[in-house]
Amino acid sequence: MTIRVRLTALSVAGAAALGLLAAPAIAAPNRPDTADRVEVFGHRGASGYRPEHTLASYELAARMGADYIEPDLVPTKDGVLVARHENEIGGTTDVATHPEFADRKTTKVIDGVEMTGWFTEDFTLAELKTLRATERIPDIRPNNTIYNGRFEVPTFQEVLDLRARLSKELRREIGVAPETKHPSYFAKLGLPLEPGVVKTLNDNGLNRPNAKVVVQSFEVGNLKELNRQLRVNLVQLISNTGAPQDFIEAGDPRTYADLVKPEGLREIAGYADVIGPDTKVILPVNPDGYLTEPTTVVADAHQAGLQVVPYTVRAENSFLPADFRSSTDQTAYGDVFSFFHALFDQGIDGIFSDNPDIAVAARDEHEAATAGR
Repeated sequence: MTIRVRLTALSVAGAAALGLLAAPAIAAPNRPDTADRVEVFGHRGASGYRPEHTLASYELAARMGADYIEPDLVPTKDGVLVARHENEIGGTTDVATHPEFADRKTTKVIDGVEMTGWFTEDFTLAELKTLRATERIPDIRPNNTIYNGRFEVPTFQEVLDLRARLSKELRREIGVAPETKHPSYFAKLGLPLEPGVVKTLNDNGLNRPNAKVVVQSFEVGNLKELNRQLRVNLVQLISNTGAPQDFIEAGDPRTYADLVKPEGLREIAGYADVIGPDTKVILPVNPDGYLTEPTTVVADAHQAGLQVVPYTVRAENSFLPADFRSSTDQTAYGDVFSFFHALFDQGIDGIFSDNPDIAVAARDEHEAATAGR
């Protein structure tokens, strides 16, 4: 299967992007489109610098040169899609400080995992709008906590409005890569995600083959359903452990490891255009956290006609393979540039990163280094 629309990218000058490391709020300059360039996806925005899934995080990612911003989508009680990594919001909002919502705290089982907290499906949009975002991992990113309480929980429509405004201002189209979270779980609640995704993209004129939109899911069934309704690229996300939740619930014994075998990749190519694997699926690590031999997943996916956009590169030692850690300080930055280059050497088509400025700089640096090969 050929990909419906080959993803294109815009770059920023490496030196300017490096300058953004010291002053991340400064806009990156524009350069002309270059086909086949590795694309940078601002993971939950620029979540290395702002609380994730806020308009401020998405805007910063775009200004840093990200080609795409990535909102994870969950529904409210009244069926509005909002951007949160999880439907449990105790760790990413100030809901615990609102006495009027104290009785909403509860325990639920989501995709087989018991979670206690507050959940978006128990709040109307109006109620959610009274909350403010907080940093999800304050122990690792204490600097981000200065923004706690400053930003709302955005709707999917608000993210698309921001995308349109920034595309015009920056004079380059900013892509959007929504991820449908826990689709089987929400379907059982009578709050399916897919109709809202399709309607919102339709309403914004973005359900077309040349739209800079990719829709993601860790499940398979909802991507197959979306493939019948959407004309944009679809991304099958691939964890380095476990299996798609809809496979588990259907009694399908296949795992994510099976999906990245040649036969599984050929099946994916029948309904999706891209795979989004954990970086460990491409560059595995041993029990001590050090890299082992690369897999053939990238080459196998390309052979099946799929692009490969792995997730997620973060600059802190806590998230890097042991090869690239600078110290035992989990909050300190490691040699993230070398990790980017190791991934780029595998021939990937894009990369998710919490630090889009560093990703852009590493991408441009790698491109310059390999131009003469």
